[in-house]
Amino acid sequence: MKGRWKKDRDVEDAEETMSDIPTLTTKRLQLRPFRMDDAPVVQELAGAYSIAAHTTDIPHPYPDGAAEEWISTHAETFAKGTGVNFAITLKEKGTLVGAIGIFIKKQHHLAELGYWIGEPFWNQGYCTEAAREVIHYGFEKLDLNRIQARYMAKNPASGRVMEKIGMQREGTLRQSLHRFDSFEDAHVYAILREEFEAN
Repeated sequence: MKGRWKKDRDVEDAEETMSDIPTLTTKRLQLRPFRMDDAPVVQELAGAYSIAAHTTDIPHPYPDGAAEEWISTHAETFAKGTGVNFAITLKEKGTLVGAIGIFIKKQHHLAELGYWIGEPFWNQGYCTEAAREVIHYGFEKLDLNRIQARYMAKNPASGRVMEKIGMQREGTLRQSLHRFDSFEDAHVYAILREEFEAN
């Protein structure tokens, strides 16, 4: 295992409770809980500048140990009901291609959707397929009323994903994101339960 990460009892506990996170299946994909042995691939894929530049929280350069630390938080996040993270994998080969998650504000029955796909797997529809399934899971299993998302204006491909899964554009938060010494506009999209149920 790369970097400074030392596997201790806390990590073992996290791995044991990770099984509580469901696995979702689509035509081509399996959305499953992350495992610690996914960390090197996460570091490789998410560590690309092309990924970090279009997200708000992924570090660049991606430090050793950061993927393990991130994965170790998933079980507690799910147990608290504040979010769920899925590894996006190819159903036939098991290849890890990206990540998708929803981050929940239970009081408001609201969640924010976030995702990334590794650059070698772009333009194959994987993100749309995964996002559609997670939207379904959010409304059907988590009792959400609204799922929203935002993307940097310089990344229109992310906006096309949101439109394909039925989200509507609600506005632009001008220069609301600061990333790599640049202020970026963010476009906000959302879908309501009633809109999901009508389709």
